[in-house]
Amino acid sequence: MAEKKVVFYTKIHCPLCDEAHTLLQELQSKFSFQIQTVNIYEKDQLIEKYGLMIPVVEVDGEEIDYGRISFEKVKKALTNF
Repeated sequence: MAEKKVVFYTKIHCPLCDEAHTLLQELQSKFSFQIQTVNIYEKDQLIEKYGLMIPVVEVDGEEIDYGRISFEKVKKALTNF
């Protein structure tokens, strides 16, 4: 089974982003995946797309959750094959 690709859209000074990052690290201790962290302020298109949704977690190209990230939603996305 190929390793899942997780993209974490975030911004600085974001308490929800900090919580989500901790959650992803906890999941990473249980499942094998790499986290690609993307600061939305690096591209105007990302600010327009995700500005009010941050943080956003994407697994294998599919947006899984945003805002207050659910451990169970991300876990399910990581374990579905």
